[in-house]
Amino acid sequence: MATIDVLLPVRNGMPYLKEAIESIRNQTYPDWRLLILDHGSSDASLQTALEYQEKDKRISVHSHPEADGIGALRNIGLEKCDSRYVLIQDADDVSVGNRMEIVLDAFKGAPDRLAVGGEAIVIDADGNQTGYLRAPSSSRAITAAAFFYYPMVHPAAAINFAAIRRLGAGYGKDFLNIVPSSESITVNRFAEDYILFGQLALLGLCVNIPVPLIKYRRHGNSVGVAHHAAQVEASLQISRFLSKSFCLMNRAEEFDPGPFCNHADFVFDFQRKDYSAQFDSMVRSLWRGLGPSPELARELAFRRVLAKRKSTPMMYRFMEFQCRYAAQPAERRTVRNWLLRNLRRNKYVYRSASCAMN
Repeated sequence: MATIDVLLPVRNGMPYLKEAIESIRNQTYPDWRLLILDHGSSDASLQTALEYQEKDKRISVHSHPEADGIGALRNIGLEKCDSRYVLIQDADDVSVGNRMEIVLDAFKGAPDRLAVGGEAIVIDADGNQTGYLRAPSSSRAITAAAFFYYPMVHPAAAINFAAIRRLGAGYGKDFLNIVPSSESITVNRFAEDYILFGQLALLGLCVNIPVPLIKYRRHGNSVGVAHHAAQVEASLQISRFLSKSFCLMNRAEEFDPGPFCNHADFVFDFQRKDYSAQFDSMVRSLWRGLGPSPELARELAFRRVLAKRKSTPMMYRFMEFQCRYAAQPAERRTVRNWLLRNLRRNKYVYRSASCAMN
């Protein structure tokens, strides 16, 4: 049994698969096992994976074309794990050389910690750096953010596998079992990682290390690009599910996080100009359930910016927020996208049938 099992799902992962596998083989920490989960590839991905299996005994290949979506494939992989920790690796991303050592140091001395994530250097199809993904670092900051966006970079994450098994947790499903079954949700294909780590965040035992752990590749065939609208739609549904679960856990007043979310820097348009009453309700619930903290105060300060949708009040509130907290790039983009919506023909304003207010 290895200390770390690495789950690498792949479907038509060429030409990036070799680099992804080599980034695991070149880790400075040696005690790992790589499980490559092929999802019915029609390119050379399966053959490439089998070639690596032949030359490295720490690599095993498992073909599951029948899996119903990437979430189900990852759950199949979790069933095959028997390690202390499970590391996530996507077929088009690259792990930094000491990623495993950094993660193990973060778990050391914190046996109850459920998940450890990090930040990411964004690269394009050719490997050129195009951006940087930051993430809230402390457990309190992650919990406060989880209602409004996915507060972890999933392919940079690792989980405490024994703790996850005790919880019965998995991708795409409700494992807290707090919301009535008639109101629960299952997510198989889009944002299945958000519903898993969002629930872990509600339990308050996740951290992000403020250093890059991966090179995160964005290209035309990646899920986040090819299925952007579906990802955003699913993320809104999950935000609402997390809110409902949280309020039931803490006997707090229910609130709709939808008007205050910024998934993928989208602003959700519910055809209102003022969400101040909804914001006040949300504040009462979150203060009741989480208690006061600088992390929650900061998160709510930014959500207050989105509470009034007329340009002047939003700009004024954002300037106040910027002076006090120094806005992150995603926060600046969110406000910019709303303020410039008419010039951009609503490119970064999201509307759909599910955007009806609860």
